[in-house]
Amino acid sequence: MATIDTKAGRIGVEERGSGGTALVFLHGVGSDKSVWAPQLEHFGASRRAVAFDYPGYGESDPVPDGASRDDFAAAILAGMDSLDISTAHICGLSLGGVIAIAIHSAAPERCQSLILADTFAVHPDGQEIYDRAVAASADLRKLAEARVDVLLAQPADPDVRTQVVETMAAIDPAAYRAGAEAVWLADQRDRASAIDVPALILCGTEDKVTPPELSNELAGLVPRARYALIERAGHLCNLERPAEFNRIIGGFING
Repeated sequence: MATIDTKAGRIGVEERGSGGTALVFLHGVGSDKSVWAPQLEHFGASRRAVAFDYPGYGESDPVPDGASRDDFAAAILAGMDSLDISTAHICGLSLGGVIAIAIHSAAPERCQSLILADTFAVHPDGQEIYDRAVAASADLRKLAEARVDVLLAQPADPDVRTQVVETMAAIDPAAYRAGAEAVWLADQRDRASAIDVPALILCGTEDKVTPPELSNELAGLVPRARYALIERAGHLCNLERPAEFNRIIGGFING
């Protein structure tokens, strides 16, 4: 684990491998860069693979007051600048997918492709989910223990379950609230329709938080989208079914 200094402040980063077009990973609202360990290990064997923390998350500097999804996107672009990554395949899960779409809107030339997992352009229950998240944010361990079995397909791997709880419990509440606003109140239908790079849209078949219908709707908006489902996976398909997740992504970016 490490940090880098950027024009957006100190950003947490984990990096593996070298060569090829970089693959950049963006985590969800209840997580940090550590969620991408299976992907960094796998893809780092053949190319440069990088996972970032958002402001306020993991090892990054505290989140600025009023930080938005576009501020998170700007921070990731600043991190790419500091690592001399001019263009990358951008892979985001949940909030990470929302931020990936925002990155493309701000700097489409930096995106070789987009990989959008368990995410959406707009969530029909976003306001309700956001309100619940803010109300529960004072005790993130309690929230994590209440939500983990909704996030993961059942029966969940006990080690994955523990990792999800411990990672979420360690998040700064202010950063979690900023992330919750960035993801659940997003309406990026116009931005999704303007995506002009190849896009892969993935979803776990048992995702109860951002169900497959929302990924299917997103795929209908994005002009050059491919759509794939991962069987027996919930909202965190990269952790629950890493081999299948990696196989699908590998085929996409190598193609």
